[in-house]
Amino acid sequence: MKKSIVILIGITLLVCACVAFAGCTGTAASSTSTTKAIPEHASGSSTMTIMDGYGRTVAIPANTETIVCSGSGCLRYISYLGAQGTIIGVDSIENTKQAVEGRAYALANPQFSSLPLIGEYRGKDDPEKIISIGPQVVFKTASLTEQPASAMAAADLLQNRTGIPVVEMPYGDLATEKGTADSFATLRLMGSITGTSARADELIAYINATKADLKKRTMDIPASEQKTAYVGGVSYAGPHGIVSTEPAYPPFALVNVRNIAGSAGTQHADVSKETIVGADPQFIFIDVGTLQVPDGGAITELRTNAAFSDLTAVRNKNVYGVLPYNFYSTNYESVLADAYFIGKTVYPDRFSDIDPAAKADEIYTMFVGKPVFAELNGNYNSTGFQPIAV
Repeated sequence: MKKSIVILIGITLLVCACVAFAGCTGTAASSTSTTKAIPEHASGSSTMTIMDGYGRTVAIPANTETIVCSGSGCLRYISYLGAQGTIIGVDSIENTKQAVEGRAYALANPQFSSLPLIGEYRGKDDPEKIISIGPQVVFKTASLTEQPASAMAAADLLQNRTGIPVVEMPYGDLATEKGTADSFATLRLMGSITGTSARADELIAYINATKADLKKRTMDIPASEQKTAYVGGVSYAGPHGIVSTEPAYPPFALVNVRNIAGSAGTQHADVSKETIVGADPQFIFIDVGTLQVPDGGAITELRTNAAFSDLTAVRNKNVYGVLPYNFYSTNYESVLADAYFIGKTVYPDRFSDIDPAAKADEIYTMFVGKPVFAELNGNYNSTGFQPIAV
């Protein structure tokens, strides 16, 4: 009897030991799986679920302290929000010395150039590099021409390859209502994740107030009295010549200048030289990014093409340089700065209180924290906000 009790106790203890051992191995397996799915620094942290700019549901750390930005202009938004300290890696455009630098945020944040590389520019990411850097979240912006389905697929693919949450957003613009709404939504989403919501609201309010100020100065000018103008040499994925323009050029729209290329109805277009000559604008503005064209681009064309010599703007010496704002997507601060210069040039009585260079520095300081107008303009031989002799 006693022997049976001893055997029974022994069996019981053996079963308990097996159960305990099985429990331990199950916990270890679960821990290993979790470590693979979540970046090491985020293990055990609380999460929250957000909806990104394309309606994707993404689980991110409740307190996001380290991020990387993918896509044209994504890092610009972080700079606008004053969240530069969260950036721990950049794409190749930040590591590459630009022959001519037209991005205000890059001039204000030279430290970006020394950060680790996450891949090539324009969203050509290297998942292995991103994993090695180990951000908590990847922000990714889609260009204006990218279809939503494509943007969402790219975000899903990068998230699956890295195991790191990817928040995808449209970049937006200031040329259309939808584009402006998209840009504001992106600012607010990034702000909510980086803890800079108040700054996002401040910047949105400033943009709205600035646009309203520009509009009210010229809104009562009858259509028949609005000046006509053309902007040539517009930068678009690089420098271009005189026929490169924007039919929906925001600085013209903001100060009620009639764009002779407006009927083209697209964000960017190449118009014929005959169209420019036939419309004979009262003012011509040259995007000074054209100086990067080897032969001098639009400025050289105006000086050497006999067809342009009889243009009203040329004869009246009403040809001026404006800063390029299409440089790794839209530099919103340069859009607004250009609008004040154009308004002052075309309607001087309506902008008598404005010094365009000083106003530009106010705008740059608001957006990127530093008055970089002189430095940026200097990169284009200080031809912005100046008459151009042709």
